[in-house]
Amino acid sequence: MMPRPPPEDFALKETNPHLGGGKVSGDKLTSTYDLVEQMQYLYVRVVKAKDLPGKDVTGSCDPYVEVKLGNYLGKTRFFEKKSNPEWNQVFAFSKDRLQASLLEVTVKDKDFVKDDFIGKVFFDLNEIPKRVPPDSPLAPQWYRLEDRQGNKVKGELMLAVWMGTQADEAFPEAWHSDAAFVSGADGLANIRSKVYLSPKLWYLRVNVIEAQDLQPGDKGRYPEVFVKAILGNQALRTRISQARGINPMWNEDLMFVAAEPFEEPLILSVEDRVAPNKDEVLGKCAIPLQYVDRRLDHKPVNGRWFNLEKHVIIEGEKKKETKFASRIHMRICLEGGYHVLDESTHYSSDLRPTAKQLWKSSIGVLELGILNAHGLMPMKNKDGRGTTDAYCVAKYGQKWVRTRTIIDSFAPKWNEQYTWEVFDPCTVITIGVFDNCHLHGGDKAAGAKDTKIGKVRIRLSTLETDRVYTHSYPLLVLHPNGVKKMGEIHLAVRFSCSSLLNMMHMYSHPLLPKMHYLHPLTVSQLDSLRHQATQIVSMRLGRAEPPLRKEVVEYMLDVGSHMWSMRRSKANFFRIMNVLGGLIAVGKWFDQICNWKNPITTVLIHILFIILVLYPELILPTIFLYLFLIGVWYYRWRPRHPPHMDTRLSHADSAHPDELDEEFDTFPTSRPSDIVRMRYDRLRSIAGRIQTVVGDLATQGERLQSLLSWRDPRATALFVIFCLVAAIVLYVTPFQVVALLAGFYILRHPRFRHKLPSVPLNFFRRLPARTDSML
Repeated sequence: MMPRPPPEDFALKETNPHLGGGKVSGDKLTSTYDLVEQMQYLYVRVVKAKDLPGKDVTGSCDPYVEVKLGNYLGKTRFFEKKSNPEWNQVFAFSKDRLQASLLEVTVKDKDFVKDDFIGKVFFDLNEIPKRVPPDSPLAPQWYRLEDRQGNKVKGELMLAVWMGTQADEAFPEAWHSDAAFVSGADGLANIRSKVYLSPKLWYLRVNVIEAQDLQPGDKGRYPEVFVKAILGNQALRTRISQARGINPMWNEDLMFVAAEPFEEPLILSVEDRVAPNKDEVLGKCAIPLQYVDRRLDHKPVNGRWFNLEKHVIIEGEKKKETKFASRIHMRICLEGGYHVLDESTHYSSDLRPTAKQLWKSSIGVLELGILNAHGLMPMKNKDGRGTTDAYCVAKYGQKWVRTRTIIDSFAPKWNEQYTWEVFDPCTVITIGVFDNCHLHGGDKAAGAKDTKIGKVRIRLSTLETDRVYTHSYPLLVLHPNGVKKMGEIHLAVRFSCSSLLNMMHMYSHPLLPKMHYLHPLTVSQLDSLRHQATQIVSMRLGRAEPPLRKEVVEYMLDVGSHMWSMRRSKANFFRIMNVLGGLIAVGKWFDQICNWKNPITTVLIHILFIILVLYPELILPTIFLYLFLIGVWYYRWRPRHPPHMDTRLSHADSAHPDELDEEFDTFPTSRPSDIVRMRYDRLRSIAGRIQTVVGDLATQGERLQSLLSWRDPRATALFVIFCLVAAIVLYVTPFQVVALLAGFYILRHPRFRHKLPSVPLNFFRRLPARTDSML
């Protein structure tokens, strides 16, 4: 078992970075990039050249440009036989790594043996102008080429050279000096920052009503008919119709997830269960989703009859002439009133319905500055040493952002800022850090997977509005050998609210759109649909350029978090005990009052009790005033930091290695049979204890029921007579007198108490339960 690390290793640390180049005053928004530290870059835009001399024997020229600054060298693409080429490429050199005072831009002619020198242009770094957005871009100028001795030669080069920051428009698409060792266009594309949008997801409801005039192959038997529906990788089927015959009925709903743009049709087939493992297709139909009705509420959709054919027509095929009279009656609609859940409901970043017409106006803006990381662990080996090529992914709502990859650094600096519209404060933004394993393109990188370094979740409702939170978050990952800190990520977060009244009003609204409550989906449906939604999102984002890979999307969406884990079960049990701890503490305090441990407090409780009994209208105001005072008292100790991953709460720092190995096991299991048997026996023993507790709870409930059931005639007779006497006594006695006597009896001094159980408790424990009838 791993030794428990010191708690401060996993702590959240407040920081004081130099944001916005010192332009942030208080919490006010002053510029586009005010939540990150300014990073200075030297930008070189190579636009085009003209009148370049031919260096080949044929007199032609295959030109390209080299931009050299110290040890860093960037190259444009080359053009074959072109004396007036246009490149329009930007090169960015980090000021922190500048090792020279002279910038050298050289035009060369591509050749088989050795590239020919055409001419060059020099720039002194001290004389390069500065540009800060929102200034207009610097206009490029023509520069006459010089030879190695400084003499003017034929040919001119159009360039723009300036000093700027990462806020520059040229920054995202620029070639960066710190990525000089990345090869190939694929590799360069994989390191650039990008913004992605999740596909628009719909729930597709297929209400299969009935079919008519089916033609089974075997006329001598009653067909056992069901309907199978396929949409992409999703396949569902109805139950076998109870109406045996050629006109079966089902009236059953099938739910799918569909993503815009709709690429695949819904294919339905009516099938007959001929034998246990043999189904005969009686007819098929294909329904393009572009023509399906969309509904925003729970109003019923008109049903339609669809013809069933033996063959579904695929695009490009000729339709076969078939005289086939079978048809199927269905209601099909795309549900715009639901929110398609692709995340765990505990960490949802978006709760809006699919249909844009139902969206409420935004309540504010979330701004995230991804500053840097430090102390990252080496994630892979390169040339015999550990290295990490880290990038960040942030997900909120439908918008995903990916920072650029910082090559070979355990302390990468991104300093990138992103913004999201906020529609609900009770949502969560997720930031993940990954190691890029696709820097060099090709087949070798195709099978590689980007490795997770860790992630952070921030719930917006825990943030004060218009305050800039700058913290260093620990990146914690659970491995089969225990929890491990992979480094720290430095973030700046601000949640700005456009209307405090609108935001407060949001707390009275249902969490999900109203269709989830008017026509709720079952738990099993939601689980299946969430799985399908995450598969669609990961597939679509994986097809983007550059792709946001499946392992990244699944880690961000917490796919697999529902699987059984002994560690999580323990953590959830202790969370329940922690919640009940307050009630247990109140119970212990009341027991001390009843036993006169502190006589002065007990006397004061007697006085308070008498006042509340004599003036019962004060009971509720007293309770609410007490809660108000507690809330005001706790305000002094309110949390000043966002919550973060807690290893103690998760029981990650005390989990047994075998429990972790079980958590990381595949489904179905891939472990040897003796280990599986041991785990099964352990699970049986735990389930046995749970079974006993559930049985005890059932027993107490059945005893309550048996008070009036005459299962024990003597006990029920005693209870009925007691109820009659109690009714008469309570009718003739004022309620306040009864309440005072009962209160004084409960609070009586220990001298008047017995250690034996009370009479009502003895009576209750003697009542029968149904345990006698259990096998």
